[in-house]
Amino acid sequence: MATTAPTGSPPSQPSLTHSPPPRKLTSVKALSESPGLSSIPSIYTFPKQPNHEPVSDTKEPIPTIDFSLLISSNPDERSKTIRELGKACGDWGFFMVTNHGVPERMMKAMIEVCREFFELTEEEKGECEGKHVLDPIRYGTSFNPSVDKILYWRDYLKIFQHPAFHSPSNPPSFREIALDYSKRTRGVMKEIVRGISESLGLEDKYIEKASNLENCLQIMIANLYPPCPQPELAMGLPAHSDHGLLTLLIQNDTVGLQVLHKDKWVNIHPIPNSFLANIGDHIEILSHGKYKSVLHQAVVNDRDVRISIALAHAPAADAAVSPAPMLLEDGQNPLAYQAMKYKEYVELQQSNKLDGKSCLEHIRNRGI
Repeated sequence: MATTAPTGSPPSQPSLTHSPPPRKLTSVKALSESPGLSSIPSIYTFPKQPNHEPVSDTKEPIPTIDFSLLISSNPDERSKTIRELGKACGDWGFFMVTNHGVPERMMKAMIEVCREFFELTEEEKGECEGKHVLDPIRYGTSFNPSVDKILYWRDYLKIFQHPAFHSPSNPPSFREIALDYSKRTRGVMKEIVRGISESLGLEDKYIEKASNLENCLQIMIANLYPPCPQPELAMGLPAHSDHGLLTLLIQNDTVGLQVLHKDKWVNIHPIPNSFLANIGDHIEILSHGKYKSVLHQAVVNDRDVRISIALAHAPAADAAVSPAPMLLEDGQNPLAYQAMKYKEYVELQQSNKLDGKSCLEHIRNRGI
């Protein structure tokens, strides 16, 4: 999940300086619907990577967390589920969330209304174009065209849902559906974050307080990956980790997400009526590296449209997150990561090209 910004800098030295808005680009949707398109423009062609991690045929299932047990009044059930949650965070960084209480019809409606947005005319969608990473509504293509030397086969809509709620004016039903969906999902997120906090041996509301979760930044990222005539040459999104605390993702029936697990890319096949959850960079920071955010990427195909909707949940914009001091082991000195206000971290990541975990490395204390 990622956001676009109009600034650039060399990959090795991320920058917060801002340059003029990126050049106007045709949406990937419009390009993919061009009559007779049989090959992709060279600007969408990714070079072959000599040390590219193979795709795994592992049968090892991604962990599943039963949300109803996480909030159970039965202490034994809840304790067992918290241990499972901790293991999922430590082993994978990704897990499925079932029995979460968000109605399936609401999840399907959210996917459908996002599809309707992408079906609007280019002029209508263009009304939502933003100029800065912290603009509350932004429509665009690729990731950050001002610095992307190669473009990604992806259009997106990004909207701030909390602490202030925003919505595009079209489609007309978008506001009501998104308002209900984001509120329900935020409730699920808070309970999972409390469980993660307890799994680390912290007080259940430690992360909640440390990140000022009442004023959390909740961002909806709707991604459209149209069919690509040469999917082996293109990428929907390259390998990256998510900023923030916890991302909850839903998608249509088309597979395209890959997670790096044990040095191999694993194709993720979501369970119907579930969330795919992953921990972000700020859980890695808060946990002093015990739980690590995990690289993932989006691949494309030549047949079907893939739509995914991620709700990224992050600390409050002015919260400066640092490792929990009680997680330092005896004799361990400096904190692993420098404290940085969340909004500054977002600008750092989103104003540069998408490059693995480069922004997390930027604030890592090299003295450890």
